[in-house]
Amino acid sequence: MQEQFDIPLASLTTMHVGGPARRLVVAETIDEIVDAVRETDDAGEPLLVLSGGSNLLIADEGFPGTVVKIANQGLEIEHDSDCGGVTVRVGAGVVWDDFVREACERDWSGIEALSGIPGLVGATPVQNVGAYGQEVAQTISSVRTYDRVTQQIKTFANADCEFTYRHSIFKNTPYREGDKSGRYVVLDVSFQLRKADRSQPIAYADLAAGLGVEQGERVPLADARAGVLAQRAKRGMVLEAGDHDTWSCGSFFTNPIVTREQMDSIVARAEERLGADGPVPPQFPAGAAHPDMLKTSAAWLIDKGGFGKGYNMPGPAALSTKHTLALTNRGTATAADVAALARVVVDGVEEAFGVRLVPEPVWVGLTL
Repeated sequence: MQEQFDIPLASLTTMHVGGPARRLVVAETIDEIVDAVRETDDAGEPLLVLSGGSNLLIADEGFPGTVVKIANQGLEIEHDSDCGGVTVRVGAGVVWDDFVREACERDWSGIEALSGIPGLVGATPVQNVGAYGQEVAQTISSVRTYDRVTQQIKTFANADCEFTYRHSIFKNTPYREGDKSGRYVVLDVSFQLRKADRSQPIAYADLAAGLGVEQGERVPLADARAGVLAQRAKRGMVLEAGDHDTWSCGSFFTNPIVTREQMDSIVARAEERLGADGPVPPQFPAGAAHPDMLKTSAAWLIDKGGFGKGYNMPGPAALSTKHTLALTNRGTATAADVAALARVVVDGVEEAFGVRLVPEPVWVGLTL
């Protein structure tokens, strides 16, 4: 177990902001993760679990406790049959896109549309990561965690994970009242994937168009992965050190889930703002967890609320020049700069459409 003190966290996050950690522990095995977390909790210190740093906005003042960087590796096939597919257990510290690439190479179908998403495997169930019509809730069979309250290993079956849109029991359950850190630390994740050399049905219109197929068709896994990476790159969502559009947390806001009455109000405000013949706010079913509600597009609301691509340029924090949903660091931004931009966007969209956007990243030492 590697231990360091006063280590800047900016280089460990995809936003490239964040002050120093009082103590940083790199945990390379499950035992090391459990020992580091238990030791920190027993000492009554603040704890931050770092799983790739792709979904974090850390304050410039840094973190006054222990940061445990998850680094355990491993991929174990637990079940393999032509009828039941393959079940594979993956260490929480494995790079997510490395796992997706290997799955596609091995003809394991079910996560190909999640290609190019930054971060580690252990973070995916926490946020119920999703893109282009897929989310990990569709393929996760179980999640093994360390329960900080009981100080025991606890395994969750998929049905017990309480997966909804960008949420799970791991994200929603605090360690203790008033504590923003989570009760459960993910140690590894088991996925149940289909044995097939073709993708799941292509569910996203732009992806289908880019692949030259109709929605609902299947394509070779390699083609699906390449198509997703191309779509993400076009939007600045594939990490590239020299491209400041990728110095971000990806999608910074979740798509709002609203009542039908709220949707009617959004449509009316859009007509008032953009004209009767102007663009209409997108709306989709919100999913099984919200059968009577609708989902609309945060990116559309931001753009039509007056915040176009590159908004705030040439400032140190700005919307991506490729996608309005990404807040980016143009090279010298601080966490305070990013937070200030987020507040401007949230307030502007609420004023324009009556909807208050919810940030997707975890804010550490900062508030909206």
